Amino acid sequence: MDWFSDSGDTRINFAATLTGWYAHHKRDLPWRHTRNPYFIWLSEVILQQTRVAQGRPYYERFVTAYPTVQSLADADERDLLRLWQGLGYYSRARNMHKTARYIAGELAGRFPESYADLLKLPGIGTYTAAAIASFAFDEKVAVVDGNVYRVLARVFGIEEDITTTTAKKTFSALANRLIQQSDNPATYNQAIMEFGAIQCTPVSPDCLLCPLQQQCR
Repeated sequence: MDWFSDSGDTRINFAATLTGWYAHHKRDLPWRHTRNPYFIWLSEVILQQTRVAQGRPYYERFVTAYPTVQSLADADERDLLRLWQGLGYYSRARNMHKTARYIAGELAGRFPESYADLLKLPGIGTYTAAAIASFAFDEKVAVVDGNVYRVLARVFGIEEDITTTTAKKTFSALANRLIQQSDNPATYNQAIMEFGAIQCTPVSPDCLLCPLQQQCR
């Protein structure tokens, strides 16, 4: 089935299907209740290579201890690393501190509001830039993580090796085409990641109750 064509009077809308599912099944997570780019950035850094259940209390501690990017920039690194203890990958915390100092010192504490400008920040890659741009500023740019790769590969029958540059371009192009169907890019991006995390899981996906079951290849 073609997600981009019309069938009679009904347009098949991949984005609407996922956001409809998300409205009923999403988890209540604190970073989903904010448009503050600083809080969104914090959550993305903390959740890298970290399960949501483990990362959530760290996020809550950090936003309490350092409620602004300026307060994080001014933090003593020893205190920051002490708060980070238990998450591992301490380079993430150090790089986060460096980025906060750059934003506070060079940008007067203001995050850039576009994907292209966010990519210019030290320590911020394509995924994090897309997350901030869409969640905080409603830019129609797709987040593409492991969950998104899996959902798109299964639904659209893509068998390319995701470790290759060509495959990454294929998935990115498809993801950015699909997000154009949505009037709410923040919700759409959250929806497709959540769908991959709790419905279209790596092992034993819940195919019987999947809203994309008939279209999945």
